[in-house]
Amino acid sequence: MMQKLLGNALLLVALWAATAQAADPVRLGLLHTLSPAPFYIAQERGYFRDEGIDLTFRFFEAAQPIAAAAVSGDVDVGVTALTGGFFNLAEKGTLKVIGGGLHEEKGYEGSAVLVSNAAYDSGLTDLAKLPGHSMAITQYGSSFHYMVGRIAEARGFDVKTVTLRPVQQISNMVAAVSSGQADATIAIASQAKPLQASKQAHIIAWVGDIVPYQITAVFTTPAMIEKQPDVLKRFMAAYQRGVADYRDAFLRLGADGKPVVDAKTDAAIPLLEKYVFTGDPNARQKILAGVGYYDPGAALDVKDVVAQIAWFRAQGLVKGDSDPMLMIDTRFTPTR
Repeated sequence: MMQKLLGNALLLVALWAATAQAADPVRLGLLHTLSPAPFYIAQERGYFRDEGIDLTFRFFEAAQPIAAAAVSGDVDVGVTALTGGFFNLAEKGTLKVIGGGLHEEKGYEGSAVLVSNAAYDSGLTDLAKLPGHSMAITQYGSSFHYMVGRIAEARGFDVKTVTLRPVQQISNMVAAVSSGQADATIAIASQAKPLQASKQAHIIAWVGDIVPYQITAVFTTPAMIEKQPDVLKRFMAAYQRGVADYRDAFLRLGADGKPVVDAKTDAAIPLLEKYVFTGDPNARQKILAGVGYYDPGAALDVKDVVAQIAWFRAQGLVKGDSDPMLMIDTRFTPTR
């Protein structure tokens, strides 16, 4: 009897080891921020494991290095903001967008236009008054540059009438406004709301209300698509489960138009705290203040991605004139 039990135990161990060895490794490049929250949820709830994916997070400090890491083979998949640098790489046939990420959406507080106290007191109280003022961005060709350009179009002024100040890092953008070194910037809600609450700056608009657009996306290389399409399908299936949980936890709105906070929310927050605001006594508040919008099924806003490529080309920030659809593969997620 003992030998039989021991034999069964050894068989189970062997089966477990075989299953573990059979899992396909995938390295995901992402920013160490709240933005990729559905991936954290999917990882912590074992959705990638369920799909036979051994997922490893590779964290970066900026968007462009993630795209470069995918091209060099240091990561298999990336999720971050779409930029001029990204599209220049994709133009060469080295990257393809395969799924949606964070989406600026009307009615959801994602990215705020944040104004310094001095600029606000001198009259910069709405977007139409941005001409003649300075705005901090990370760099030319960034998603922030794109947002400023699209806001200018929406409000009928030339983006060249705004003095753009590249300061390299997001933290520097916020610091430039709170210290009065720049008149305005664009900041995610979890950064902008505390500054307004502490009367260090003013929120004058939400980007999603003015320019809904696909701010981040999931991408990979043509080689990965060609050689491991099944791995990508399973990877995206796990991610989509994470998006569904994220939407249930954070994006349901009540009759009053405000986010519903309940047991589903409470269950998701500790999963995110393992990656962001870890050990911060105000982590819960910051997470609730900073969640952004994800489309159902991680849908990709193809029309907007094409519009982004056109805008960056018009600014001379993306070279080439290939068909934008060659940079997109819609087989892995729905489109909106």
